[in-house]
Parts: sequence; C-alpha cells; structure tokens
Amino acid sequence: MENNNLNVEEKPYNPANYHRATLEEYGYKDHKALKMAWKIISIILIVFSVFMLYYAIVIIAIQSFNATDMTTEWAGFTIKNYTNMFGKRSLNDSIVNTFKTSIIATAIATVIGTLIGIGIHFLPPKLRSHIILLNNIPLLNADIVTGVSLMLIFSLLLPINKHIFGFWTILIAHIYFILPYIILSIVPKMKEIDPNLLDASLDLGVKPIKSVWKVIVPAIKGGIFSGMVLAFTISFEDFVVGYFTTGNGYNTLSIWIYSSYGRKSLFPGVYAFSTALTVLMIVGIVLYNLLKNKFVEMKAKKEIRKAIGGNK
Repeated sequence: MENNNLNVEEKPYNPANYHRATLEEYGYKDHKALKMAWKIISIILIVFSVFMLYYAIVIIAIQSFNATDMTTEWAGFTIKNYTNMFGKRSLNDSIVNTFKTSIIATAIATVIGTLIGIGIHFLPPKLRSHIILLNNIPLLNADIVTGVSLMLIFSLLLPINKHIFGFWTILIAHIYFILPYIILSIVPKMKEIDPNLLDASLDLGVKPIKSVWKVIVPAIKGGIFSGMVLAFTISFEDFVVGYFTTGNGYNTLSIWIYSSYGRKSLFPGVYAFSTALTVLMIVGIVLYNLLKNKFVEMKAKKEIRKAIGGNK
C-alpha cells in the first residue's frame, strides 16, 4: 500500500481544472439600468442646482439689454441701458450711499473685530466658549428681528434728535450685524499661529500694542482679509436691516430698488449696473486666483533655486 501511494504522481495545480465561482453565484446582481437611471438623475440634479443658483443673474443680464423697462415683455436688443447707466440722479446717490456705508462699516468692523478676536483667543477656555456662543447668536438671528430691534433702540433717541435716522443709524446698524462675521473669521485663524509668538515678542522688549500690530496681525492677515470681504459683501447687499434703520431720504441701492419697483417705475439702468458689477466681481475673483497661483508658483521656484544653490 505504501508503494502504491508513492507511485501516484501529484498533478501540478492548474486553476483551469477548477470551477470558478461567478459573481451571480455569490448573490451579486448587475443593476446596469438602475446605475444609468441614477447617473441621469444626478446630472439633472446638478444642472438644476446650478440653474437655481445663477438663473436670477442670467435674467438680470438679459433684462439689461431689453429696450423697455417692462419686465414682462421683450422690446428688442439695445445697449442704451449701459450708456445711460448713471442717467438717474437718485440711482447715483443710492449707489454712492451704498459704497460709502459698506466701506466705512467694513473698515470699522474689521478693526474692532480683529481686536476682539485676538482678545477672545487669550481668554480662559470656558469663558472663551461662552463669548463665542454670544457672538454666534446674532448670526442666527433673523434680519427682520435685528432691524426692528435697532429701530426701536434708535427711536429712544428721537426726543434728543428728531432727525437721528439716516446715515449714522444705518452705519451703526451695519457695523453691528457684520461684526460677528469678522470675529468668526479671526478666532479660528488665531488657533493656527504659535501660542508663544506673542510672548516671544514681549520678551524681546516689544510693547504689547506694537506686538499685536507687527506680529499677530501679519500672522492672521488671511483671516482678516476673508472676514473683511465677507462683511463687505453682506453689508453691500443688505436690505432688511437698512430698511428699518434708515431715514431722511438716505437710501442704499437695495432700498432704492425696492421703493422704485413698488411704484412700478424701475429705471432700466439698474439692470445694467447690476450686470456690470457682477462681471467685475467675477473678473476680479478670476484674476485674484490666477495671480495667487502665479505668486505661489514663483515663490516655490525661488525656494527650490535657493535650496539648490545652498547645496552647491
């Protein structure tokens, strides 16, 4: 028996001699039709989402070339709305008021918000979390509640000054509701810097105020810039808060559009201005990204050359 077992030749392993189990035998089902349907639905949802985001801008752009100021009919193609963009004095005043209010409010809120954000970072953790929570409450508050509340507060000063509503009230209101956005951009940026950076500058004999200006601010300039841009955008497009806190004929662009549209006399040049402003913003964003990438690339090449030169 032992000899017979020794004489049996072992066959080499060959996968072809064995049955290969298929995916179907393991219970797999090929849902080609379902995958195709989901792919089509995904494309439709993406297109619909993009359309919902930008269709209003496209409609405004189309209306800016309309030969009539009626929004319900098309009277032909024209560019006179662009050549006569600033042909209405009340529109020009509202545009100037909008830029003046937004720029001043953003500048003041950026300075105050930066100092508050730096101060919050150096608070004890428990107190810091409480302050951040208080800072986030105005962000979640409805604009109409903020606007009415500020209007009631300013109304208390009417016995002192009957003409208080105007530039100063809307400026204070804008500073109030954009300030939390600045702080919210500064606090996370402070967590990224070296916690010993300020102490090191103080040990070198630099005064605290100068240390903040020369050391901390350059380290968080990215957060300051992003918060400033966000605050300016929110202030520029605000309507609700400004509507309740303005007065004495001081109108921003959004308030002017609302009042003009209510009288069914909307000047068509506002469509052209809105379209031109949107195009300028898009061009500015594209140029900023291109220049930023170019700057990063040049900086990387410079560091590589410096490293190669150092090795030599």
